[in-house]
Amino acid sequence: MFFVHLYFIKLTVNQVYMKLQLQIKMNEALFLRNPESSELGKNILKHSIQLIHKSGFETFTFKKLAEDIGTTEAGIYRYFENKHKLLVYLTAWYWGWLEFQISFHTNNINDPIVKLKKVIKLLASAVADDEQTSYINESLLHQIIITEGSKAYLTKQVGEDNKQQFFKPYKDLCAVIGNIILECNPKYKYPKSLGSTIIEMAHFQNFFMNNLPSLTDFGKTKKEAEIVFFLNDLVFSSLKKS
Repeated sequence: MFFVHLYFIKLTVNQVYMKLQLQIKMNEALFLRNPESSELGKNILKHSIQLIHKSGFETFTFKKLAEDIGTTEAGIYRYFENKHKLLVYLTAWYWGWLEFQISFHTNNINDPIVKLKKVIKLLASAVADDEQTSYINESLLHQIIITEGSKAYLTKQVGEDNKQQFFKPYKDLCAVIGNIILECNPKYKYPKSLGSTIIEMAHFQNFFMNNLPSLTDFGKTKKEAEIVFFLNDLVFSSLKKS
């Protein structure tokens, strides 16, 4: 019983620590009014995630979102200029949240190899909803990142969006992973490339596994653990060869 009490005390302390530390600063150029500053704004985030997850980004409109929330399209346009910027906002928020998760879960790990394996597992595993953010369902958002995330930057205006630093959270996440890769092998020449590859492969293989299984070796098992094993093999084989 004593150990059970200690476990819950530790869990509570960790939850409080994460709540105090989790502050994701968003690029103000992505919104007209900060959606996290009001209940309507939070509802826009919450319901947009639900609708995009349910029907896809192509069929998602502010009209449908307004009907789902019980507000007007004009009210939504006061927060976001268009649905593209809303998608970029959601993906940027997720990358910032994921960077925090990696930092938190690897903070006390000294061995860089163990640390990198932990990162790979975090990237390739299912995400549980974080109760700290009631208006963001991270589990659903993770699925959106897998299926829709690349649409945030595979656009004609990617250059202009990049100038406004819309993709900085993604770049920061890749830099964090790249630095861990260099901890494992300081002589490795392609840490950023391998870092972004880990992220993209974790998502693409998950998507292929569930939708186009003939493009993977995981079609029958549909186990995320297999993707983790694959990425570990890919990453550490590359590091050993360098």
